[in-house]
This record gives sequence, structure tokens and C-alpha cells, in this order.
Amino acid sequence: MRPPIIPARPAIAALSAVAVAALVALLFSYSVTAVFEAAMTALGMLAAATAWDYARSLRAWRLSSPTLTRRLPVAFSLGKKAPVELAIEVTGSRTWRCELYDYADASLAVEGLPIRLDLAGGTSTQTPYSVTPTRRGEVAFAPADIRIRSRWALCEMLERIGSTDTRRVYPDFAPLARYAWLAGDRRLQEIGVKTYQLRGQGTDFKQLSDYRLGDSVRHIDWRATLRLGKPIVREFQDERDQSVMLLIDCGRRMRADDRQGAIGTTHFDQVLNAVILLSYVALKQGDAVGVMTFGTPPGEERSFAPRKGATALPALMAELYGIQPTPTHSDYVAGAQALLKRSPKRALVVVITNFRDENSAELGQALRLLRSRHLVLLASLRERIVGELIEQPLSTGDNVIDVASAHLYEQSRRDAFNRLATHHALMVDAEPERLGVNLVNRYHAAKRAGLI
Repeated sequence: MRPPIIPARPAIAALSAVAVAALVALLFSYSVTAVFEAAMTALGMLAAATAWDYARSLRAWRLSSPTLTRRLPVAFSLGKKAPVELAIEVTGSRTWRCELYDYADASLAVEGLPIRLDLAGGTSTQTPYSVTPTRRGEVAFAPADIRIRSRWALCEMLERIGSTDTRRVYPDFAPLARYAWLAGDRRLQEIGVKTYQLRGQGTDFKQLSDYRLGDSVRHIDWRATLRLGKPIVREFQDERDQSVMLLIDCGRRMRADDRQGAIGTTHFDQVLNAVILLSYVALKQGDAVGVMTFGTPPGEERSFAPRKGATALPALMAELYGIQPTPTHSDYVAGAQALLKRSPKRALVVVITNFRDENSAELGQALRLLRSRHLVLLASLRERIVGELIEQPLSTGDNVIDVASAHLYEQSRRDAFNRLATHHALMVDAEPERLGVNLVNRYHAAKRAGLI
């Protein structure tokens, strides 16, 4: 239990002065009893003055009705610095000298605390600091600690001020925001997303437009052409009202992190970024998007029924933002069976996992189950560290062993992946940072080919 009072520098200085005076008196051969009595009298007076100062100051502080209000973002984004503004208000006419430390969640990297303040009575004092979330989920801000200097400056009072606030930390929205901006400017190639702007292609009618050189004669609308007196063609778009189901592995292999120490670089964080990007694209295409997880302890699975429209993406993110990979073994067959029970309607099922060659048989069985009813796209994460080991120079014996081991591992994994690819053509094998772009490209290709 913390003490409610801390001696201030003047009190410590007075205590030191009494001790020095007593020592000097003893050196000059004064009576030990007289020195002791004098020192105890001085200490008693100092203690009484400090107690009086504390009691009067504490009463005055509480009568000033101090309040603390936090101004927080609606939500935080993983790895992105965000400001937190504190507003402290006191009544009366006295100015209080304080030091404040806000209790931000332990998963937040805090900059700018503690804060020294002079709180003028009858005013509201604004002061900022910043936090950087290091993990997704819910974070809490507990009441802040404030140290107030007493009226005679003999002590500092420890008080709590403010209330508890909670916020959510979502995956990083930057890739999604950049995709939306690039889509508006038709510059998707900058992030590697292939676009298909072929007039007259697709399966759903979109609109009528003027004929341009190169348009197919098959798509000329003769009635509109006769009515307007100029060639008019029908434009089509990819078929809508389809479903995309994302089956996400949350098992132990998704806990991998190729960049130890960085924020938001775990394989699972990158998977969530890719899921958000693909969901955004599919929803913009008019398709419904749903999610299921597997590889978690019993009862901790998450499920989001396929939904489309403007509200689907925020609801999807609200369901997934706090999911963390677990040390559990991922049962691919059980995940496939659960999805078949929940999603009887044909859909594009995107299985996202971290593939290993020893998983080939079990994963192949799960994919066959899913293909009995759905179109299946397998997406696997490839570790960057393996490529870095392969590319390192052969300068020492240890490096040679590392390079050979990395080649052996990569070859066995690639062979197993290729064996799966002979039966399941829709495959993506990408490093975590490229997963989102590759998934979007494969989704576009499947739509254009009419596979869904």
C-alpha cells in the first residue's frame, strides 16, 4: 500500500540541519542528554509542522474539487503514435504545483510522462502526452497519480484523480487507406494490385456508354444506338452477390515474427492487415464477406457470418481486432468441417495459414473437404528469415551450415507446397508484407475467370 505523503526537500533539509547541529554539539562536548532532548524537540516541531501543513493542504486541495478529463482517440491503430490530452481543472484562487503520472495500459509505449504542472485555481490546464500501441486488443487508462506540493512545501501529497477509460487497438489501417486512395486515382499498380478495366467484360450489366475504338461489336445496344443516333455499348462488371469466407489459422505457427522488436510485424498481425484489405476489396465489388477462425482452444473460436454493405467492414474489424494467436495445434480438418456446417452456400473460401511440409497430408484432406462445396484458395506465409539466411555470404563455416540448412528447409517446403498445388490450383505463397496484395490479385483473377 502506497503512503499518502512524501517528505519534500525543505523538510529533508531541515531534518539534515538538525542532525548536523546535533553532531556539531557532540563534537564540542555538549551533554549527550541535552543534545538528544534538543534534537527530539526540533524533530517534534518539524513533524508537527509537517502534519499541520499536510492536513491543511489536503483539505484545501479536496475543497478545490480537482477533476481530470482525458481526450482520447475513438480507437488506436497498432504501432501508430497517438496523442492523449489531459484537462485538469481546480476551483478556488490558489495555484497548485504538481507532478502528474497517468496510468496508461502496460501495452502502450508512453512518451511525455510524468508531467510537471502549475494548476491555477478557477482555470482548466491542458497538457498532452503520446502513446504507441504495441499489441492489438483493449487497453485501459486507470486514474492518474498526482503529487501535490503542500502550502508550506514541507511535504508532497499523493492523490488519485480521474476515471478509468478503455479503448480498442485495431490493426494498422494504413494499407487499407492507401489502397482506397490509389483506387480513387487509378494507381493501384504502385502497390502491386493488378486492375482490369476491360469495357464490355464481366457477367452483370453495369451501364450504357458511348462506343470507343476497340470495343466489341457484340456489346452494341442497337435500340439505344437507333434512339440516340450514335453507337452505344453495354458495359458489364464482375458478378455480385457472391460470398467470400476467410478461414484464418490462429495456431502456434502464426506467432512467428521475422522482425523481433518491431511493432505489428508478427505473421498474425500481417494476416489481419491482409484480411482487412481483401475484405475491403470484396465488399467494394458487391460481395459478402465472412470470417471463421480455427487453431484456438475449444470455445474461443470466432465467427462472422457473410455480410455485405457499408457496415460490414467495421463490424468485421470489431470482431477480429483483439484476436491473438495461441500455442494450440491447428486442426485443419476440424476447421474445414466447422466451416462446411456454417456455410452451406457456395463461396470462395480463403484458407490462411503458415504451411509446413509435415502438414501436407492433413491440410490436403481439409482442402478436399472444402472443395466438395466451395472454391478454395490456400494462402500460406513464407518466412523472410529463410530467404535472408540463403542470401548471406559464405564467409564462415557456420554461415555455410546455415545456408545449406535454409536451402534444405526451403526445398522440402516448396516440394510439399507444389504437391498440393497439383490438386488445388488456387494457391498463394507470399511473405507476410505481400500477402494482402497477392490475395487481392488472386481474388480479382478468380472473379474475372468466373470461377466463383
